[in-house]
Amino acid sequence: MISYLSGKVILKRDKFIILEVAGVGYKVFLNRQTLLKLPEINGDVNLFCFQNVKEDALDLYGFLSYDELDFFEVLNDIHGVGPKAALEISVLGPLEKIKDKILAQDEKIFAGIPGIGAKRASSIILELTGKIIGPAKAGSRFGGTDEAENALVQLGFSRQQAKDALSRVPGDIVPESRIKMALKFLGK
Repeated sequence: MISYLSGKVILKRDKFIILEVAGVGYKVFLNRQTLLKLPEINGDVNLFCFQNVKEDALDLYGFLSYDELDFFEVLNDIHGVGPKAALEISVLGPLEKIKDKILAQDEKIFAGIPGIGAKRASSIILELTGKIIGPAKAGSRFGGTDEAENALVQLGFSRQQAKDALSRVPGDIVPESRIKMALKFLGK
């Protein structure tokens, strides 16, 4: 998987760039804010990348920082939010601002994003609230290692089964309680 590229911008468009790395051109989709921060043609840039592999396509999504990539991956893991919607959501502002609005259950943050109405926004906020680690906790980031998820995987469940079950339980309770509640959803 391609997770980092460093090269020269050889083409810029509204939603993507072509980045030349060692003589190979990579088409990398970017959000509007990232595109505005990039150097002009022939300028050097370093991007953290998410590679989306599908039956009929192989797409790359680029970010200037690992935290932006991490937030995008959390968004992309939410049921019904694909990489293009996750890229649009990630443009909504600085991570801390988005995090604060999500914790405040502010559905208006998603206004104007194609395909995300009030019902979908509410669902996204519900799932993200459980995945956000507050600033007082280690790393102050989105996603990352989930103690309850890892415990369920060690008990023999797939990572996806664990994520699905944990998305149905509150994220603001201790890991032991989250595990017990998730096990009920998993039928154990």
